[in-house]
Amino acid sequence: MQSEDMSRGIRDLVRGLDRVALATALPVEDGNWPYASLVMVAVDHDLSPILLLSDLAEHTKAIAADDRVSLLFNGTHGLDQPLTGPRVTLVGRAMHTDDARLARRFLARHPDAEEMYAGFKDFHFYRVAVERAHLVAGFGRIRWLTAAEVGALPASGLADAEQDIVNHMNEDHADAVQLYAGKLLGLGGDGWRMTGIDAEGIDLRRSGQVARLAFDAPLGAASEARKVLVALVGKARAV
Repeated sequence: MQSEDMSRGIRDLVRGLDRVALATALPVEDGNWPYASLVMVAVDHDLSPILLLSDLAEHTKAIAADDRVSLLFNGTHGLDQPLTGPRVTLVGRAMHTDDARLARRFLARHPDAEEMYAGFKDFHFYRVAVERAHLVAGFGRIRWLTAAEVGALPASGLADAEQDIVNHMNEDHADAVQLYAGKLLGLGGDGWRMTGIDAEGIDLRRSGQVARLAFDAPLGAASEARKVLVALVGKARAV
């Protein structure tokens, strides 16, 4: 696998999942111990994971003492032999954030969280600054990558325009979003909605199911989004 193909594969895997295993260093009387927990995740345009954590959770207490974390993104769901499938661990530091845009991106990915958790005073958003990535793509296909190697180059202006684009697609072109899911991804059911768009693809959601539709080529700027989304509709109708 070529280096760029590997990096793109990692980004597609990471962006296609909505939950991860979070590993922290849990402080106890006889020293720090590895502690793993299940958390929901969203991902920013540069591939930084976004988490919504309770101050009362053990993993949040651990982060307060030591901000180093690892997140396992498991792409082996449904495989008869899971160890032959891809998974990637992102290693970095978790930092509390009050960035409203990051909060919107997480809540778009996990709309139930806004009603259930986000308004509670003990819940806060965290952004993970990725330092390294460890890819296991199957037996013997293992590699460490730096943050620079795996990180994405955001499309100019897209982060600021994202909410307007997503709202426009869901409110005015819901049929197009349904075509993306049904025709291009082969997913059943009605009610698919777009939750995000970045330089390399769009994120979709229906009830508790999420999906990722990758672009053939990355966007360079927000102004290119309309042309690509229209082209995807044409592609879907031709299927």
